[in-house]
Amino acid sequence: MPSCGAFVERVTSGEKVQEDCPFFTTGGAGMSDQRAYSGSDILGNAYDFVLTALPGEPSARKFIVPFRPDLVEGWDIHPGEIVTGRPAGPGCPVYHALRVLSANRVTGVLECHTVGPLAARKEKSHDVQAYHVHAFEGIARIIARPPVLGTRQRFLPGYCMMDLSHTAVVNMVLKKKAGIHVRLEDIRIQ
Repeated sequence: MPSCGAFVERVTSGEKVQEDCPFFTTGGAGMSDQRAYSGSDILGNAYDFVLTALPGEPSARKFIVPFRPDLVEGWDIHPGEIVTGRPAGPGCPVYHALRVLSANRVTGVLECHTVGPLAARKEKSHDVQAYHVHAFEGIARIIARPPVLGTRQRFLPGYCMMDLSHTAVVNMVLKKKAGIHVRLEDIRIQ
């Protein structure tokens, strides 16, 4: 779907329903990721797993580095604030709104949750414009095969508005009560 406007047009025409939106929720704040996944992205690329949120969190954790990491210190970005920008490192064309969990003033790394575009409209935000995606962390919802430590695998980030699978190197795999907790680095859209 190229834009939210295009999605609304499809809802209006009856081709889609609101529940098809990856950001749709009926439970108030937060997002719901209850949609069914086909196992292949919009381009037909098969993916191994979907990366979903850790228990009690609104989305998988995303670690980003602004193209100008000095902005983290210069703008005094703190946990709880909203940062907007485009993940230009992996080549995604969609602007993201992220809520900061932690901000490292030395490296410029921001640990965040994806919160959707409305948060940036309702709250003050810092527009870093472009950033590199350093890592993702969350629970792997297995579609084809589980994450394997040290391998590059194809995955779909939960809530990906473009429905494009990404590849990453799996550098942490922990079996927990909630599922397989993974950390993925060297993120690419291929």
